Amino acid sequence: MLQQLTQLVEQYAGNAIINNPAIANQHNQAAIQEVAQQIFNSLQNQATSGNLAQLTNLFQGNTANINSHPIVAQLISSVASSMSSKFNMSSQASQQMASNLLPTVMNQLVNKTNNPNDNSFDLGMMMQTFTGNNNFDISGMLSQLSNSQGGIGGLLGKLFGR
Repeated sequence: MLQQLTQLVEQYAGNAIINNPAIANQHNQAAIQEVAQQIFNSLQNQATSGNLAQLTNLFQGNTANINSHPIVAQLISSVASSMSSKFNMSSQASQQMASNLLPTVMNQLVNKTNNPNDNSFDLGMMMQTFTGNNNFDISGMLSQLSNSQGGIGGLLGKLFGR
């Protein structure tokens, strides 16, 4: 999955990374890989910390307001911080780069997960990867979340195999 994320970031890295004077050209590929790794780590952290409602909301929600989604906002901050420290970018340049790139990448990621004709990102497989639970059932989780009236504790137990 990390490879697919890297390809997705690379596809949209144009002005944010490739043509960005704040990132030396010899670091372009490393910067793309770092952004993809940060996306992966952040989504994995959301899943393993039990933030399933927001994570599911992100992948099933309306991408028109993706910039204001709490996970995307946190991701922008995380990527900006990482890029600033690893590539010696100013905080302003790294924040601008992340703010320009992440909403586009996340919008595409959400669209790809919801497109039945595109199997490059499958929400069920992503959740299995993020949680480390190969028996994770995304359809059961979505059903329980939509009908949840205090049933989230049992859902979290199933998610983490407890």
